[in-house]
Amino acid sequence: MTQITSLDNFRVPLGGQEIELQQVDFDTGGMSFLRTRIREKSRFTIFDIDPQTAELWGQALLRWAQSQQDQERP
Repeated sequence: MTQITSLDNFRVPLGGQEIELQQVDFDTGGMSFLRTRIREKSRFTIFDIDPQTAELWGQALLRWAQSQQDQERP
């Protein structure tokens, strides 16, 4: 049976979307996937990504967040 482990869950302050990150491990083995579940009212967007894509995405998110912080500083 596929094992799903919740990693994090948070709400976007401005839009109210609920985001949940899960690790998906398949009973047949192989690599784990990162599942992203975004809930907007009754609608769900769900997608699975591999570790390499998760790293690239995470780095891009951090670069953007850091650039926003840099703009806020005097």
